[in-house]
Formats: sequence, structure tokens, C-alpha cells
Amino acid sequence: MIPEIAPLHVERMRLLARASFLDNLKWHRVIDYFMAQTGDPLGTGDGQSAWPDLKAEFTFRRGPELPFQPAAAPTGGMVGFLHALPVQTQPDALMAQTSDHKVHGWGLYCPGVAGMARDDNPDSANSQFFIMRQAYPSLDKRYTVWGVAVSGLDVVRNLNFGTDASGMVAQPDLMTRVRIAADLPEAERPVVQVLDTASPRFRDLVQQARQARGADFSVCDVTLPVQVTGGAPAA
Repeated sequence: MIPEIAPLHVERMRLLARASFLDNLKWHRVIDYFMAQTGDPLGTGDGQSAWPDLKAEFTFRRGPELPFQPAAAPTGGMVGFLHALPVQTQPDALMAQTSDHKVHGWGLYCPGVAGMARDDNPDSANSQFFIMRQAYPSLDKRYTVWGVAVSGLDVVRNLNFGTDASGMVAQPDLMTRVRIAADLPEAERPVVQVLDTASPRFRDLVQQARQARGADFSVCDVTLPVQVTGGAPAA
């Protein structure tokens, strides 16, 4: 989770997990080559929690204190990583021209990125969320990004998916138990190590992807190496 870009939504996800609200909920809407959606207690796409809806956090303000690491500089902007999250942002040079010395940034809907579902009202996100199975840039700046799955994307891609345009799943998989890793007893807590984006290895990884993709390069082409150790067996 990336509270620097969506503090309200990250706090909501913590609240839902700590209340065990997400336990045994269905992945009710899954579209192949797109995303997998859950967080609805009804399992129909029409349910939500009793907590108030959230104000949209489609973009964030990036200052020099945030650990952004660039990967490319398309015209008028920059793309790279904030922690493990792919983002796009205005260039650093514009910071000197703004009153808060910050610039706009937004999360990019690359594979593994987690966003909040909503209806037509931008401020209607509540408990339903989705994880991207593939990149889908048309969602950028239209749905709040709150985190990224650094491990387990293979599981997301293996969920049962719908066979019609709605994506509703006839035999949905369940989230059996959802917890905040930091809340777990140390013996049950996994250790997750993600490549440091300030390292030379990260720069080499980006360069390899840019050379392989050429003019078609996207920051979504960069997959950060991850190592997960320890933790209790899955429920």
C-alpha cells in the first residue's frame, strides 16, 4: 500500500482488513486481460461496507521528499517508480514554479496495481477494489490507485473469470483471510524484499527493458524482482 498517494483509501483498506470485513468475500467480477474485482459483501457488484464513501484521490502532489525514481521522460512528464508503484508525474523543474513546491503525479494501471472501484460519482469508492491482471492505461487518473501486488500476480491471473462482457463469475474464488502484514505476529509475518529502485541494478533493469521494447517501451514493462520468505501457510 502507498499512503503517500492515497491516504484515505489506504486507511480504508486497513480498516476493512482489521475488521475482517474482507474475509470470505468473492472475486465476483473478473475479466481476462483486464482486472479482478472484490470487496462486495453481496457478491453481486452492488454491495459495500457501512462506512462512508471516500473522496477521490486520483492524483497526488509529489515533492522532492518522495522517493521517486525515473525510468523515462516522455514529452512534458516523467515515468518511474514510487516505492514499488509505477507512476507518471510532472517534471521536477516545475516544482520551482508552484506555491507548494510540488507537482502532480498519478499511479499507472500496470499489471498488479490495485485500484478502488466506484460508480459514476468520482467520490463513491467504498469497499470494492480491483487488481490489474494486465495493463489498462485508460483507467489512469479516473480511479484511485492505492497500492500494488508485489507478489502473487500469478494467483490474480489464475482466478476464475467471467465469460461475458459483464465479467461476473459463475463460480467465483474467495478471499479466505485478509490481514495487514504489520499486524501479524512476527512468527506469521512474511518478509518481503523488493528491488531498491535507487540501486544501479534498477537502472540496469530499466535500460534492458527500454532496449528490448524500443519505441514501444512502457514503465509497465519493468517488473521489480521480489523475494518473499517466512510467514504462515495460506488459509
